[in-house]
Amino acid sequence: MSFADSYLGKLRQRVGSAEMLVPGAQVLLLVDDEHAIFQRRADSGKWEIPAGSAEPGQSFADTAVAEVLEELGLRVEPDALTAFASFSDPVEHRLVYPNGDIVHAFALCFFATEWSGEIAPDPGEVREWGVFPLAAPPEGLQRATRLVLELFHRYRTTGAFQAG
Repeated sequence: MSFADSYLGKLRQRVGSAEMLVPGAQVLLLVDDEHAIFQRRADSGKWEIPAGSAEPGQSFADTAVAEVLEELGLRVEPDALTAFASFSDPVEHRLVYPNGDIVHAFALCFFATEWSGEIAPDPGEVREWGVFPLAAPPEGLQRATRLVLELFHRYRTTGAFQAG
């Protein structure tokens, strides 16, 4: 789905670049205990994990499944997702995109260790992808992704759901 056709894109046509509160999901795709799939955004050139905003009628899990499929072409089943954290801190999650759009993101963070299909990135969203160590992610990491990695580390250390 193109951005213009998405729920957020249609709202943007009405409100311009004004700040919007946006629910979404972030998905850490674990290749093994120490490595994950990262992708470089086509618009900003920043590295991140699959993530995006919810469409009408979607749950957080539905959003996670849809974003992984749209961005990387992989299929993750909802029951293969484990929620480990959320974030909503306006200091950390107020994003200004290259086109001037402003969002305050609220997201549920998931990890998955199982998926199907071959990676086939959407060139409109993803410039390139790679597998990197969690302890040494790619340079130029999106701020939200850096926080998701910190939350995941805390989750693994404590076993407790993290709120950031």
